[in-house]
Amino acid sequence: MGLKSTFYKFLKIWNDVDAIRKGKVGKRIGRRAAGKATGKTLKKLFK
Repeated sequence: MGLKSTFYKFLKIWNDVDAIRKGKVGKRIGRRAAGKATGKTLKKLFK
């Protein structure tokens, strides 16, 4: 695992913790789900 991917994973966890602190977990989960769905759709489109 490279330094860059390790750093990104750390930031993802950090942002999850920050969302919990600020009480915006639902919003973050929704955005993550939307991003994953969009990514899958685009992947199928341009495959």
